[in-house]
Amino acid sequence: MSGEEPEVEDPEMEAPEPDAPVDEDEAVERAQLFGVWDVSDIEYSDPSTKRYITVTPVAHTMGRHASKQFKKSEISIVERLVNRLMQTDENTGKKQMAMRIVRDAFDVVHERTEENPVQVLVRAVENSGPREETVRLKYGGISVPKAVDVSPQRRVDQALGFIAKGTYSASHKTTTTAAEALAQQLIGAANYNLQTYAISQKEELERVAAAAR
Repeated sequence: MSGEEPEVEDPEMEAPEPDAPVDEDEAVERAQLFGVWDVSDIEYSDPSTKRYITVTPVAHTMGRHASKQFKKSEISIVERLVNRLMQTDENTGKKQMAMRIVRDAFDVVHERTEENPVQVLVRAVENSGPREETVRLKYGGISVPKAVDVSPQRRVDQALGFIAKGTYSASHKTTTTAAEALAQQLIGAANYNLQTYAISQKEELERVAAAAR
């Protein structure tokens, strides 16, 4: 039997600190869209639509906001663009394919502009939303056009619709790929090119509204 006394742990010795809990919101902020694009420093030039253009690193929320009325503005603007691209006969229900189109288009945008493609998308949406449009009022059975202001949320909706429709028309039954067509629409709208479908539609709506004032 050994005469050595067993070692006693010093109670004053510091125990190893447990791992700090990971803040989910902070982890999301550090994440990158498609694992590539940083969304933490996006700039907005139009304060009226800023609250309706949400930018997050999540491009697929799996219908998290589907049951909430009037919550579409909380969805990432990138996912909303993906959803608009799905609203055609060929792409209905094919979200993975629509996401691949957007991802490839972002690569093309970055190659041509050397800018963050998410920033280009935000600028394109801000430029493509019409500020004025017309409604029809009836006076004694006569339909009269009347110019009205467009709400910021509707401006964002219409801008996404114009970009998606321009992408479809430029790539349908042509040799231009959908990703290439989308990149052209984003770059053109961001630069306010009047030849771009989204910008031309906005200008047309505002021109008709100006005549109906």
